Amino acid sequence: MSELKGIYALWYREFKVFTRERSRVVSSIINPLLWLFIIGTGLGSFLSFGPVGYQAFLYPGILIMTSLFSAVFFGVYIVWDKKVDFMKEVLVAPMRRTSIFIGKILGGSTDTLIQTMILIVIGIALSFAGILQIHFTVLSILVTVVFLFVITVGLCAIGLIIGSQMESPEGFQLIISFLIFPLFFLSGAIFPIYNQSGVLSTIVLVNPVTYAVDGMRGVLIGRGPQLGQFDPWLDFLVITIFSAIMVAIGTYAFKKMKL
Repeated sequence: MSELKGIYALWYREFKVFTRERSRVVSSIINPLLWLFIIGTGLGSFLSFGPVGYQAFLYPGILIMTSLFSAVFFGVYIVWDKKVDFMKEVLVAPMRRTSIFIGKILGGSTDTLIQTMILIVIGIALSFAGILQIHFTVLSILVTVVFLFVITVGLCAIGLIIGSQMESPEGFQLIISFLIFPLFFLSGAIFPIYNQSGVLSTIVLVNPVTYAVDGMRGVLIGRGPQLGQFDPWLDFLVITIFSAIMVAIGTYAFKKMKL
């Protein structure tokens, strides 16, 4: 019971920190919307994928972009916790480091899901207004949320793994910058992956974020050569295995973390 209370306390702390940082919430919503309207409208003026406009094609990628950037950058809070000695206070509590990691990852995943859920609500409103060519259903929304949750856990674990080994926020941000941009741009979030070849195709196919984008795109706007390409169960299996591996590595990293 004490382990569960500790996990809840860490989750609640991260949740409260998030809700009090209004600028963080606003920026996490405004930036994706700028991508959707500026990039989506600009390229959408001469790009389309059958009956689907580029904005609709881009929308699942925008959801993943929000999840990727927010979840991975959540790891910087571990660096700050170590700098202000908050982590030392947590570690003297009668709970295992595995529980500390779980509490942190649940807190970071919750924060990220709140941001993506706001974007889903905005997407539904744009769909009703006829601006976004996506037909939302209860099933498609539920499946999208499940995909987002699973991939967010894995991405949040990556941020926590790196943050647990870093000594400064600047070092963390430098490493993360080299990680998140390839994950995003080589995931099919902003362009189709069906016609790629060579090394680029291989990188896209081994990128776990690719399968999260593909799964959500398939359920939101359909499947086809330029849309969702893989079986949705394959997409879900890949991101589930990825997240499980990242959680396992993160648990080990927290056990070896030095303050």
